[in-house]
Amino acid sequence: MNKTQLSFYFLTLLSILISCISCFSHASSNDVLIYIRDDVYLDYQNFIGKKDVLTIKDFSGKKVRRDVVDMVIAQQALQLGGFVYEFSYAPGKVNFRNTKMLQNGDLLISFDSYWKSDAQALADKLYISVPVIRNGEYVAGIYTSPYNQKVLQIKALDDLKNLTSISTPKWRTDWQTLQSLNLKELIKENSWLSMTRMVNLQWVDFMLMPFNNTPDQSFTMEKIHLVPVQNIAIVLKDSRHFVISKAHPQGEAAFIAINKGLKILREQGAIIKAYTEAGFFIDKNKYKILNQ
Repeated sequence: MNKTQLSFYFLTLLSILISCISCFSHASSNDVLIYIRDDVYLDYQNFIGKKDVLTIKDFSGKKVRRDVVDMVIAQQALQLGGFVYEFSYAPGKVNFRNTKMLQNGDLLISFDSYWKSDAQALADKLYISVPVIRNGEYVAGIYTSPYNQKVLQIKALDDLKNLTSISTPKWRTDWQTLQSLNLKELIKENSWLSMTRMVNLQWVDFMLMPFNNTPDQSFTMEKIHLVPVQNIAIVLKDSRHFVISKAHPQGEAAFIAINKGLKILREQGAIIKAYTEAGFFIDKNKYKILNQ
């Protein structure tokens, strides 16, 4: 490395350091730091743009995922319930680390909702909100590579017996649902991004995913492109809830607020409207639900 390159490298590092110091020095005492998976945060930023998240009512048009809708609903519910804190974000390759941070009080809330079965296993450490997605409302697509014809030709439950799928036992409802489908093999993988890559490469036949509001309901992220089997779905028989740390200083206040806010949003019809416009809630009459 020559002197010019070394100097540029040093100045770049110095700039990053000054930026970080500036962020911490200007952080509001009312800020609550939220750790979020980086791909979800990127989609959240793309969806929100320059809009105030608390005023968003339209979830149609732009690409938006179930995870992003969760984030918006959680913040709106907290605000409606009187929780006055603001949020700053730390995106990264987080997955199940967040659960441990919630238990320890290092993270206030997961903006990605939890299955009730997963949340109840940690009920001594976490507050569990009223459901944001009620039991029977979570209907998933069978997502696969657009080149995997044996999956795309599925017509009945019996067609799954020669196929492989992937999930993690840490998502109890997903895992138990897939176990009940009499698959050729169910592969364990704890990283959601790794799951999508393996299905994209056809190392695994399919995975269950929420439906998207893209024209063909496909999911695309960088080089990953997955499509659902048309007019076929799987119901995951459990409800989803926001979980809040009992060990966090603002935990009890956030729990009371989010329940109050979710009740208001439910009465306004805002929750069903948001998930429907995002493509997640489907018209069940137009789909064959294999495990109905």
